[in-house]
Amino acid sequence: MSALQALISELEQEVPATRRLLERVPEDKLTWKPHEKSMSLGQLAYHIAAVPGNISNLLLLDNFDTSQLARERPTAKSLAELMKVLDDGIANAKKIMSGLTDTQATAPWKFTSKEKEIFTVPKIGVARTILLNHWYHHRGQLTVYLRLLDVNLPITYGRSADEDPFT
Repeated sequence: MSALQALISELEQEVPATRRLLERVPEDKLTWKPHEKSMSLGQLAYHIAAVPGNISNLLLLDNFDTSQLARERPTAKSLAELMKVLDDGIANAKKIMSGLTDTQATAPWKFTSKEKEIFTVPKIGVARTILLNHWYHHRGQLTVYLRLLDVNLPITYGRSADEDPFT
């Protein structure tokens, strides 16, 4: 199995845990924020649903400048929307990642800010860090939001304080 195929398998393996978490987002709390500087619950949930589809598009580029980032964060309007964004994004990510040759996957990808280089990594590194690790980071952030809202947390890896698949 190639390194890229392993990342695709990991992506597929993580979808159910992400879906379980997003399904717990209370629709009546989408505008809630734990702090004024934080994203709203709806913005964070939408971001998590959209990361695979959006970030995989970066693999089609040789570079990306932060000036291209949207300043306004979209917000979820419903759980149905979140699930559609997630499903469409996973399909897009798998299609793009599956279409890369080994040469393309190891080609350099540059991240810049106003044409100043921030870092350069192989495209497969973008899939690992900016797609998957970034996704996990925000998924963990969502568990804190949900805990603060007194929502029972689903299992992710093994048991949570609210669910135990081993009993």
